[in-house]
Amino acid sequence: MPSILPAAASGLQAAQLRLASSAHNVANMNTPGFHRQQVQQQAEPHPGGVRTQLARAVQPGVALEAEAVEQIAATYAFKANALVLRTAAEMAGALLDERA
Repeated sequence: MPSILPAAASGLQAAQLRLASSAHNVANMNTPGFHRQQVQQQAEPHPGGVRTQLARAVQPGVALEAEAVEQIAATYAFKANALVLRTAAEMAGALLDERA
């Protein structure tokens, strides 16, 4: 169970980066020659979680509808990882209550 916390924390950071990157893309969508940022994610085997890095798209331009979907998906990912952290805290609290 200790590996749940770092995995959820890295998931929160990945979702935050996805939201920030998408906001950056929307803010610069009318900039001539702008290449959108893309967040690349890769699973970490130990201690678990995800590794993220930013990359530039090959083709210039931003699709507003794709950015809206990205922001919604990142919001759901953030909420899911926050729920994992909250559940882990509640479980730890219940375990301590049981042992006390």
